[in-house]
Formats: sequence, structure tokens, C-alpha cells
Amino acid sequence: MREISDLERRARLSIRHHLAFPAPDVTAAAGAVLGLHSSDPATVYLSALARVPGITSEDVETALYEKKTLLRILAMRRTMFVIPTELAPILHHSSAVALQAGERKRTVDMVAKEGIAIDAGTWVDDVAQRTLDALRLRGEAVATDLTRDVPELGHKITFYKADGSVLTTVGLTTRILFLLAIQGRIIRGRPKGSWVSSLYRWAPMEDWIGGPLPVIDRDAAQSDLLGKWLSRFGPATELDMKWWTGWPVTQVRKALATLSAVQVQVATGPAYVMPDDLAEVEPMEGTVRFLPSLDPTTMGWKEREWYLGAHYPRLFDRNGNAGPTIWAAGRVVGGWAQRPDGAIVWELLEDVGQEAKTGIEREAAVLREWLDDRVVIPRFRSPSDKELAGN
Repeated sequence: MREISDLERRARLSIRHHLAFPAPDVTAAAGAVLGLHSSDPATVYLSALARVPGITSEDVETALYEKKTLLRILAMRRTMFVIPTELAPILHHSSAVALQAGERKRTVDMVAKEGIAIDAGTWVDDVAQRTLDALRLRGEAVATDLTRDVPELGHKITFYKADGSVLTTVGLTTRILFLLAIQGRIIRGRPKGSWVSSLYRWAPMEDWIGGPLPVIDRDAAQSDLLGKWLSRFGPATELDMKWWTGWPVTQVRKALATLSAVQVQVATGPAYVMPDDLAEVEPMEGTVRFLPSLDPTTMGWKEREWYLGAHYPRLFDRNGNAGPTIWAAGRVVGGWAQRPDGAIVWELLEDVGQEAKTGIEREAAVLREWLDDRVVIPRFRSPSDKELAGN
């Protein structure tokens, strides 16, 4: 059985995720990692900057909103990603479609529990359709616009903790738009405000891409997606694949079998690569990179010791969200943050040598200049980020 060391895995990561060598543009960078996390708006831009040195925020916006070579879509693990537009049908039918029935039932149950409607199912479907119709008339709209058009969206939904106490209350708009998005009928368009804004305009999918998403058989879509992922993230364990896709293990194994994936040995046990990916990749000195919170490389595997070491408690929050990280030679070596005055500060969690330290100082200066007077605070704060930033 082919053995792949941690050093070789780091070299593969560095090359394939464009940490060692730049990507030609943001669309290629997003494709290399099968999507840039978009839960936090700034992550898309800072992940792109790490892989395409010299890129501007305008370059990213052009790809997203003018050329539309990138699309913001709900996919694996109910997470929002920015992906190359041609991948949208694969991600949608492999991951989002299976969630539709469950998420609709959840919304219907919420409406019934709140006493909003007697026939909650019919009511939810009607409100969703009228919301879509209103959006088609407007072309693009933020949630408040749609609530004026469809007053029922103004109803409140309460979320409860396990002990029965109230966790939070949100407008029904959030649930209805989520349902329409996971159905592939609408997408998030340009934000209302700057590139760090999380207040998005919504648009009908057909208007945005010039037609509906092509229909793909789920099994074929899952096989295609897993094959693409393994070619970029392999070797990977079954646990890695289950976590990243968010699929039940039976679906992971079914897709894996169709790929004729080859079992290899990594430090923690058996893992898999694509059949044409057995050639040895020489260990290499990776370029220093500052990756933002939720970067797809940091979040790419469930079993992370081979690139994260013992730094998890310092660099992840309690819910498993990665904070800003510093990478060198394909591994995480520290964390960074931005202070309220805009300064970029960092901490090293292991010895990296003087050459890497010089690279870290250079990258911090580049990042500070790129951000200019903008201060970006991650939505999900790691202990390192909060302490370094002083809040």
C-alpha cells in the first residue's frame, strides 16, 4: 500500500490550494478549493488575496456580479460558498436538494407552533411562491423590500434552547429565503453596502445565470463532486469525506466506490486518493500565507493534526469554526488578527525559523496595505483572534 507522509500531504495542499504558487485569478482560486466559504463576507476576499497576490476587491466583485464566473450558493453542510458558476449544478444536486424536504418540514413546524396558520404547509408554500413572484417583479431586492410586498414575511419565529428557554427570535423572511435558496430558485447577489456587508440583495436564479440550474442525478452529482474533492484534498479519510460533504456515510461510500478510489496509508490510518494520483509529490518549502477565518483550506478536513498540530483550541471557536491562521510549508504555525486601529498582529505557536518570520512580517505588511483603513472583524472569533485584537 502506498504510504503518504504528513510532509507530502502538506506539499500537495500547498500546491493544489495555491498557497505555494499563485492562482491566475479568483475564479481559479475558488475552483481549486471547490468553493470559498461565504458565511463571513470578508473571508471570500481575504481567501482570494492569499491565493492571487495583488488581486483587488473590485476584481472579486467583477467575477461575482458582472462576469458572473462566480456564484454564491448554499451547498455542503448548509453552508454558503462562492464557487465557479459551472460547478453550481453539481453542488446543488449533490448536497442541497436532499435538505429541501427536511428544511421545509422544519419551517412548517415552526409556523404551526407559532399559531400563524392552521394549514401551515399550504401557508408556507403560498408565502414562498409569492415571495419569489415579488422578487421576479423587482429583479433584485433585500429582505425588507420583500416584506413590504409579502406582509406575511413579517411574522416572527422563535428558536428555543434545549431547556425550553428562548434562544432568539427572527423574522420569517429568513426561513423563507433560506428555503428558496436551498431549492435553487434564488441566490444572493450584490450586497447593499461595501464588500464586507452581510446585507445582500436577492435575485431569481434564472435571471442571474440565464436559466434554471441544470438537473443532474444525485448519485452522479455526488460521485462527480467527491472525485473533484479528492483530486484537490486527497489523501483523505472516510471521516474527512463525510464531514466535508455533510452526507451520510452510506452515500460517501457509494460515491467512493464509483470512483475506483485507491486506498493509501497516512499517519492516522487508511485514506483515499484518485486512481491517477499515486505519483509522489516531493516535500517543499511553502510560502508563508495569512488565511482568514473559515478559509476552505483550514476547514478542509475533519482530521487536522497533520497540518494543524495541537493548535486547535487556540485557533478555533467552541463550535469548530476556524479563526485567522498563519501558514508556512503547508502547516498552521500561528494566528493573526487586526486591531481596531488597523494594525495586523500575530502570534507564532511553534518555531518556524528566521526566514519564515521574515515572510510573516512581509505578509502582514502586504495585508495591512491591502486593507487600507478597513478593519475586518471575523464573525466567528477564536481565542487567538480575540486576545490579539484586544477585544
